[in-house]
Amino acid sequence: MANSALDEIMDEKCELQMTPMIDVTFLLLIFFMCTLKFKVLEGKLGAYLPKDVGVNPQDAEPKEKVDIRLDVVKVGNRMRWSSETKGPVPYTEADAAEKLRFFYDDSREIRYTVGPRRFTDLAEVTKALQAIKAREPDKEATIDPRTGVTNKDVVEALDAVMYAGYDNVTFKGSYEK
Repeated sequence: MANSALDEIMDEKCELQMTPMIDVTFLLLIFFMCTLKFKVLEGKLGAYLPKDVGVNPQDAEPKEKVDIRLDVVKVGNRMRWSSETKGPVPYTEADAAEKLRFFYDDSREIRYTVGPRRFTDLAEVTKALQAIKAREPDKEATIDPRTGVTNKDVVEALDAVMYAGYDNVTFKGSYEK
């Protein structure tokens, strides 16, 4: 007899009731949709600005800038550091295939143009910038590197500009041939 009751239980199919589960899922979905808040003002800072100062109807005067243009006059020789000779050696095609780092030797020549004047020495550029800064202290500087100019050249020009006393320095974009 116990055996027949167990057989009846084993023969019954166990089915999940999907309707209540779907109802609960939709209720949760509706709940989350109703309580969701979108960030519309993302990226804006909440600040209390003075009410007496607002948008100025007059256009702001553009500030004059000192343009420092960098051009490559002579490319120079590519070199790489050799651990075997403990010094620089010429950069070869095999080095380029291995994508080894390179630098330029002292034969590289950069022309610096400050306004209408041209220089090849950074010390002269610094003196010219100091003279301009003494005459017009409100001017800002812009460094304009042209094609072929390396980061080292730009940093050296930036050092000269900062040494001349300029606080605001901007950079122009890159140029393609």
